[in-house]
This record gives sequence, structure tokens and C-alpha cells, in this order.
Amino acid sequence: MVTVTRAAIVSSRRITGLSADVIAEHVADLGLLWHERHQAKLLSRTRQRAVGAGAKHRLVFVDRLLAALVHLCHAAPHDVLACWFEVACSTITRAVGEVQPLLAERGCTVSPGVRLRTLVEVVDHLGASGQTGIIDGTGIRVRRPAAGRKDRDVFISGKNKQNAVRTMALTDQNGRMLFCSPTRPGSCADITHARQLDLVKLLVDGPAVEILADAGYQGLAAQTSGRVVTPPHRKFRKNAPDQYEEMHERQRKAHSSRRIRVEHGIARLKNRRALARHLGRREHISDSVQAVAGLLSQQQAADLASDDRGEHRSRRSPRRLTAYRARAR
Repeated sequence: MVTVTRAAIVSSRRITGLSADVIAEHVADLGLLWHERHQAKLLSRTRQRAVGAGAKHRLVFVDRLLAALVHLCHAAPHDVLACWFEVACSTITRAVGEVQPLLAERGCTVSPGVRLRTLVEVVDHLGASGQTGIIDGTGIRVRRPAAGRKDRDVFISGKNKQNAVRTMALTDQNGRMLFCSPTRPGSCADITHARQLDLVKLLVDGPAVEILADAGYQGLAAQTSGRVVTPPHRKFRKNAPDQYEEMHERQRKAHSSRRIRVEHGIARLKNRRALARHLGRREHISDSVQAVAGLLSQQQAADLASDDRGEHRSRRSPRRLTAYRARAR
């Protein structure tokens, strides 16, 4: 039964959002790392049995990885996954808790073998490639903290009036995911989050990079010598000339059409049910966000590589496929 479940998950991309080749890469890259960390954890405490003694894992690493991928993609309950893999619910919970940090540490893939794990590496990559970066903040709904906690109101988003956490996503000009920051409480403003990530210092001291942002980041342009580009300010609050109104609207639409790619990238993140609304512990949401961002970027890189070789079969119409290839290149 477990073998049939494993084959079904790997064979259908709709279950995990990943192709079989990408899943195989994760198994090869993370399997040894998981085993090393597991052995180090066992050796860190006093043992009463010899190494290798005791019960063996009923859930091997491949199945642990697949369970974590299905949970991130569809937010499948641990009870359901436990029935699929014929193990206890606590085993699935422990497996997901072990695999998610490993996926989060991989970072975002820009090309085979090249990954970006920190914001410093992302800025250097944009400067070396001459591409334009796009940033935007997004909120993820979480459960309300228990009554009586002193930081209960910190998670209330002033914009959506919901309990949420916020993360900053950064994509390139084609909408490919390059970075997702650790989460902050929902009351944290986008510009404050960017400053806490030292984005201003990286842009001032680093290579010449253009970063597109929305009105929530107005003020960073002056601090970064114009490297952060935001929508134009409105000069007339009342009785504005008709010519100015047309020019202002045209400039805002031009800026919006350039930065719409980051909205598409965030939408792809939110397609994973685990990020549509987080029902688990808030302490684990950062790992979930960064893990999904890394999985999405690696699949995008694999699709582009296979598309260049003529191996990628897309369901898009020929006209949409041509436009997609033109944007990706």
C-alpha cells in the first residue's frame, strides 16, 4: 500500500506541484543531510543501546519527504497522510517538522546548482545579471493567539483587520521567485520589514540595482539614492489640472505594469494551501514560507531548462506559450 501511495504521489504533478525529476533531486540532496542530522541527534545524548540497535524507521526518508510536500501543497491533515502511509499521526507530524527546515535552508534556485539563500546573495545576483528586482509584502492568515497573551494584538493586520503574519517576497523582472523573508507579525508595516532586513544598507553599499516597489515602500527611494522606485507622488491634492491627472494616471499604470510580476509570484506561493491560511503553530510559518518559495523556484528553473531543450510540454495555448517563453528569457 505504501509503495502504491509513493508511486501515485511521484507520478502526478498535481499532488505536490513538482515533477518527478525535481523530487528526485530533493531526495538525493536532502537524504544524506537528514541522516547526518538524525545520527547527530542520537549521539548527542547518553545512549542505552548500541548504534543501529532498536526499532527501524517504518517511514523512510523518501516517504517523509513526500508527506511534507503533500502537506505544503494541499495542507493535507496529518491524520490523512498517516492513513496513506500506514503510520501513526505523530510520525507524520515529526516527519514534516524534520523535513520543512531542510527545504527552507535550500534557498531559491536561479539555475541548476545555483541557489540564493540570503538577501545579500540576491542583491549581488541582480547586480551581476543586470536584472530589475521587484519587492512586495504579503500577509498570511494565522490562528488568533490565546486570550491573555501580552502580544495578542501584535498579529492583527491594520490593513485587513485579521490575525496574520507578513513576509516580503522578491522576484526578478520575469516573476521568478528569488527570496522570501522570515515572517513578522501582521502589524509590521512593509517598509519597516524592509528596513529590518537591512535592505537599505545592502542597496547603498552594494552594486547598482533597481528595485520596483509599491506605495507601501515610499521613503526608501530617498534613503537608497533612487534605487528603490515607487509610484509617483501626487503633487495636487485639490483642483488638479486635467493634463496633470492624465499624466499622473499614465505614470502609475506604467509603474504598475512593470511590478505586476511580483503579484504573480505571490499568487503562485498562495496556490499552496499551506500558505493560503496557516493552521499550525506560528513558530513554523517561516519555514513553510521559505520551503514553498524554494520548491517553486526550483520547479521554475527545471521547467525553463527543459523548455530550452524542447522537452517541456505545456498545457498553454501556442500563443500564450510563445509569450511565456519571451518573458522568461
